[in-house]
Amino acid sequence: MKNSYFDLIEQTYYFPQNGFDLRYNYLTFHGVSLKHLIDKYGTPFRFIYLPKIEDQIKKTKNLFNRIIKNNDYKGNYNFCYCTKCNHFYHVINEALKHNVNLETSSSFDIDLILSLFNNGKFEKTITIICNGYKTDDYIKKMIDLYEMGFHNCIVVLDSFNELNRLIKFKNKHKNKHKIKIGLRMAIDEEPQSSYYTSRFGIPGTKIVDFFNNKIRNNKNVEFKMLHFYIDSGIKDTLYYWREFKKALNIYTELKKESITLDSFNLGGGFPIQNHLGFEYDYEYMIREIITNIKQTCNFENIPEPDLYTEFGKYTVGEAGAIIFEVLEQKKQNDNELWYIINNSLMNTIPDAWSIQEKFILLPINKWGNEYRKVNIGGISCDHSDYYNSEDFNQDVLLPLYDENDKEPLYLGFFHTGAYQDSVSGYGGIKHCLIPSPKHVIVDRDDKGNIVDTVYREEQSFDEMFKILGYHGR
Repeated sequence: MKNSYFDLIEQTYYFPQNGFDLRYNYLTFHGVSLKHLIDKYGTPFRFIYLPKIEDQIKKTKNLFNRIIKNNDYKGNYNFCYCTKCNHFYHVINEALKHNVNLETSSSFDIDLILSLFNNGKFEKTITIICNGYKTDDYIKKMIDLYEMGFHNCIVVLDSFNELNRLIKFKNKHKNKHKIKIGLRMAIDEEPQSSYYTSRFGIPGTKIVDFFNNKIRNNKNVEFKMLHFYIDSGIKDTLYYWREFKKALNIYTELKKESITLDSFNLGGGFPIQNHLGFEYDYEYMIREIITNIKQTCNFENIPEPDLYTEFGKYTVGEAGAIIFEVLEQKKQNDNELWYIINNSLMNTIPDAWSIQEKFILLPINKWGNEYRKVNIGGISCDHSDYYNSEDFNQDVLLPLYDENDKEPLYLGFFHTGAYQDSVSGYGGIKHCLIPSPKHVIVDRDDKGNIVDTVYREEQSFDEMFKILGYHGR
């Protein structure tokens, strides 16, 4: 009996699922015909499906607000989008349609925010969380925000000396407003890490003393927030709950000393689906977080804080994908088969080779064909330009095809919407001068019809030459 790729997926996972389905033997993504996009735009191309951003924001807000209500929690929930995950205007504009706040990480982020404000995308009442290392230029722009009336800008201090530098610039520019500040707690890393304590933030053992000695009676600032972030994400592990409890205990100590402190920032870290067998109970984790905070605050007889999250990858990651064509299959020995695609994996999904990030990999067509283990290779000259394992080190299994088939095999890497463009340097020079692929925006109009447009064509040699100083010669 024929053992097809469709049989493999159907027997191994729940399928259809989470926006993935088949229509006329071709893969669809949230109802979008990928075959239509391939026929219209050719390959390779990356695309962003904007309605998924709305889905993620609404899902999270609804979960937090429902659990807050059910537990009679007195604080409010605030969703912040991290601009660094995907800076494109169409992405942040979509997020802002759903009443999110913003989180920044560098000086130019402030310029980006002002551009959006000047285009009428939000009011000055928006909350802006300023994280990251505070260069002089970054600090100056934060103070300028206050001068312009953005009084809900919260500067999260990452080190002791940032407070002195902030006050120095504030007084130099004769700013009369109290600057709202937060303190980031440095977390202890997991045992397998190359170092013990994160370089980000202030050691937890020193935060309370720092507040008492430098912030409590400081007329230049108003202490509003304690911030902590676990790089490995919000997970139901002993490690996460240990660091969470540590941060919560520090918050209670600080709250007993500070009248103005009223916000607890959980940072980011909700995971996204990176394989078809992905399971994560978002509702359970949110409920555990909220009930733990409520119980601790009740026990310590302090008010329950407003809660902030900074979800970037979670907001936009599952909205993105990139589509390739298999140019050639190469059998290098009796066991190994290579599928060579028409761009570079290193250039287009750099996290796959730099930090071994896994993405959902699925064929667009030929689901009725038999399958086997394959390696996927990019067209650069680098030996690291390959992808050959799924999550949990599972083999990559894909449909076989005949070289004489009229239609090539098309492959899609899905949930690539966060970080890949910025890490690869979108629009810049790429390894082996392989161009950035075409960029397509997919949306739905007011009637729910799918609308697709080209944001940017494939990078041209002339664009690269100008960067390199050849000026098109």
